[in-house]
Amino acid sequence: MSALIRRKAPIFHCKLSLYRKFTTRSVFDVSVSAENADNGLYGFEILKTAKGFRRFVDEAIERSGELISHISQLPPSIEIIRVMDEISDTVCSVVDSAELCRNTHPDREFVEEANKASLKIYEYLHFLNTNHDLYNAVIKAEREGLLQTKEAQRAAHTLRVDFEKGGIHLCAGKLERVNQLNIEIAQLGRDFSENIITDPGFVDIFPASRIPKHMQHLLKPIYRTMSGASKEPLGSRDMVKEKGFRVTTDPGTLSSILKWASDAEVRKQSYTSGNSVPRANLGVLDKLIAARHELAEIMGYKSYAQFAVHPNIASSPEVVMPFLLDLSKIVRHKADEEFKAIRDFKRKICNEDCADLEPWDEAYFMGMMKSSTFNLDSSVVASYFPLSQCIEGLKVLVKSLFGATFRNIPLGPGESWHPDVLKMSLHHPEEGDLGYLYLDLYSRKGKYPGCAHFAIKGGRRLSETEYQLPVVALVCNFSASPGSSTARLNHWEVETLFHEFGHALHSLLSRTDYQHFSGTRMVLDLAETPANLFEYYAWDYRVLRTFARHYSSGEVIPEKLVESMNGARRMFAVTELQRQIFFSLIDQTLFGEQSAPQRDTVSIVADLKQQYTSWNHVEGTHWHTRFNHLINYGAGDIHNPTMLSINHLHINDNLGLVSVGYYSYLYAKCFAATIWQEVCLEDPLCLNTGSVLRTEFLQHGGAKDPSHLLKDFMGDRVLRCCNGGIVPDASSLFIEMNL
Repeated sequence: MSALIRRKAPIFHCKLSLYRKFTTRSVFDVSVSAENADNGLYGFEILKTAKGFRRFVDEAIERSGELISHISQLPPSIEIIRVMDEISDTVCSVVDSAELCRNTHPDREFVEEANKASLKIYEYLHFLNTNHDLYNAVIKAEREGLLQTKEAQRAAHTLRVDFEKGGIHLCAGKLERVNQLNIEIAQLGRDFSENIITDPGFVDIFPASRIPKHMQHLLKPIYRTMSGASKEPLGSRDMVKEKGFRVTTDPGTLSSILKWASDAEVRKQSYTSGNSVPRANLGVLDKLIAARHELAEIMGYKSYAQFAVHPNIASSPEVVMPFLLDLSKIVRHKADEEFKAIRDFKRKICNEDCADLEPWDEAYFMGMMKSSTFNLDSSVVASYFPLSQCIEGLKVLVKSLFGATFRNIPLGPGESWHPDVLKMSLHHPEEGDLGYLYLDLYSRKGKYPGCAHFAIKGGRRLSETEYQLPVVALVCNFSASPGSSTARLNHWEVETLFHEFGHALHSLLSRTDYQHFSGTRMVLDLAETPANLFEYYAWDYRVLRTFARHYSSGEVIPEKLVESMNGARRMFAVTELQRQIFFSLIDQTLFGEQSAPQRDTVSIVADLKQQYTSWNHVEGTHWHTRFNHLINYGAGDIHNPTMLSINHLHINDNLGLVSVGYYSYLYAKCFAATIWQEVCLEDPLCLNTGSVLRTEFLQHGGAKDPSHLLKDFMGDRVLRCCNGGIVPDASSLFIEMNL
């Protein structure tokens, strides 16, 4: 079984989600109109130069101090919640801007200043997270204040709970230890991720012909000296240099080798190398498990899994594990059938009646079976998806569903961080502008390597007549085809673009009183649902025919080609689903209740693989040591995108604080499958469909209790209660997969 998955990109945002009292705009408000754009990065006038990040941090801290003083003078009331949200908006403006800059800006000075800004604002966040005046004010607002709206009541409650997740309610000694553990966990998370980057593993392959030609330009050529063929005595033969390639087995390169290399030994060596590094992470992971477990026990939980899952709709591992085990039982028979089909295909191709199917064979023979069964050529498929047309497809989508238009907006001087960046407004003919979207879609050196949705500004109500519009950036890494000036996307890239666009729409269309709940800022195991839902749009011919046209002829993508693409997609869907269940079980098990003495993680993962999949564990490998989802949520696309916590920030430099959420991908797949079949399938591009999606789901962000949100939207068809928590109804997903 391949240790690689196609990760959904994470949603980056500040989770210190605290409302602005004053309706006058400050330096922290983005001027987003084309006519009045400030001359600074992302529209912030203060960021005209890289050193502007220094003032940005200082003024945010100064402004927050004023607001803290203001809170201390307030009686218990809704005003406390409003001012808390103002603090959050002020600080998050710095955090989110710095995070986007660190990951995308080509100017090293900007990156370095953004890094410094991040470090300084994190120190201040620790002060906020342990500020008893703020905590006590929230308690008073929740218990004594007359909070007039359900959203305000929910905000007060979640703020208090989030404070307490950081241990602020504990005695001084325990709080000090919690703070120490959080620092240790964060550092271990950084170590884990840095080890993955610095130790990707490699194999040297000779001769060069063993590497697929279309990959050779991506690899480093190497040479070794060999004796030339000659009848002369050995000592007098000419020495020749033989060309080979050094294959660095980072996840992306390894994935390509496993899919395309026909030489089984090359695949085996690459698989073994890539899944045996970084060895240092075995020790890091052991320490992380121990530190998280101690933290959970201090906080009064039996395990870190229980601590981490508690705020979500699942509520506990006692809900998650039965859900995963039930799924595993249901898919096992068909997954075994798919395994046997791949094995038999290998035996036929290799003319070996007793050949075993090894983990390094999976991607290669699955790809070959799909291509031969459906006569698919990836280059032919990509010819119908030039990036410019895909962007037009996104515009068609919002026009058809929501009656809104994406309008290109000229960027002000200094607003953009690269010439490739586009800016668009989402405009509704009756409501005006709904929000703003930056697109940074092309790959370049030094840029964040995946695809992600970055928040810059969350939406929130400033007054009865004024709303702070959301501003987000969609970042991808598409490459222009050789000899072409524009990227032509393979279809999984199209699906990824639509996935990230689902996150962006969630942010742009939400209308919440507090940025605390804006868009994707909702419970972890519901937040991926809109993104998963919009993946369906990337596969539906009724949608694709509106924009998928051949890059040279303009021909609309043939319906038969889309049928073949969908056939290939469904061919091993159960094997992929089983893989996701397996990954989720690893996550829950490693951070579940601990045995004494602590078992080594290699044997735990090997046992789970043997028990819940058909694939062998390869001795000596430990692929989970670069499974970053153990550190942070990440579909990422990942990384915890949603836990609106004043105590835990979802940002790259705070890795390790949030995890045990991988099951959320499966929750999202189930919820999205039901919504697609019940709401969208009949007519995915009609205004009525869009109206239901927007008014019943997207506009609420995290402001509504998630169980109420789902029930009001879909009734009882989408979820069921289990052991005090909620699990999704998986019947729609099973129908899709013929289970």
